[in-house]
Amino acid sequence: MDEYGPVADEQFLRLLDFVQRLDRAGICHRLMSFRADSVCVDVSVPGQRWEVEFMRDGGVEIERFMSAGDIGDEAELEVLFRDFSD
Repeated sequence: MDEYGPVADEQFLRLLDFVQRLDRAGICHRLMSFRADSVCVDVSVPGQRWEVEFMRDGGVEIERFMSAGDIGDEAELEVLFRDFSD
């Protein structure tokens, strides 16, 4: 049997409830996975992006990214590739 058993089942239900709340509220979101033991809900609202990770062991981790309000033009794409390419 899975070492997490009922904890993982309860966490899945918490995840489903959270996604349903987002749906009812009309908040844009998508499901992603960065780690084998979690599901991440990527939430987008004006000026912010939230990563809400539901962990298999029952934990929840939340990271918020806030915009400074600066809007660039197409030239910013070069910064992306210059600074983050391998």
